[in-house]
Amino acid sequence: MWKKQYLTIDTERCYMRLPQINDYSDWVNIRKRSEEFLARWEPYRDKDFYSLRLFKARLKWSKENFKKKRVIHVFIFKREGAILIGAITLDNLKRGAAQSGSVGYWIGEQYAGKGYMSEALNALIFLAFNELDLSRIEAATLPENAASRKLLEKSGFKYEGVAQSYLKIAGRWRNHVMYSLLRNDRRGRGAKLDNI
Repeated sequence: MWKKQYLTIDTERCYMRLPQINDYSDWVNIRKRSEEFLARWEPYRDKDFYSLRLFKARLKWSKENFKKKRVIHVFIFKREGAILIGAITLDNLKRGAAQSGSVGYWIGEQYAGKGYMSEALNALIFLAFNELDLSRIEAATLPENAASRKLLEKSGFKYEGVAQSYLKIAGRWRNHVMYSLLRNDRRGRGAKLDNI
């Protein structure tokens, strides 16, 4: 897989691949249409966030880190119409004794709640455990992000705890709920967290 310059991951209704320069205008459009929807879950964006220059820098980061076996950052496309709908990233890949990575994702507002991200996440999990031989995948989300928590729990992730002041989101350092998924899960049922 790592020898390929062009990674493609297929699901029933979607496909995922490394971002390309010709994705720029579609990426700008979906991000701008979903700006308010995504802003409460993400860090403040640089004033040049939508610039072609920064998009090219992100492409370079994605490609170089994929070649170095550190990151898999892919755009998610709805198969019908080949429409860009979001992105998912498996990064912080650790080898040796750890064999782990962290997953993060976003989806355009009009495609949220339709199962597309669930398909993408489960395909990436399969790749991580079966092709990359990872043992553990971690994820972090804001406690009030019910959709993200539901997605992770539906995909088998279990609650592990709260990381204090984990990321600066919308201008404030925020606690995050930590989840993980083990290839051979030997843990009991996850804890319910309704009042964090």
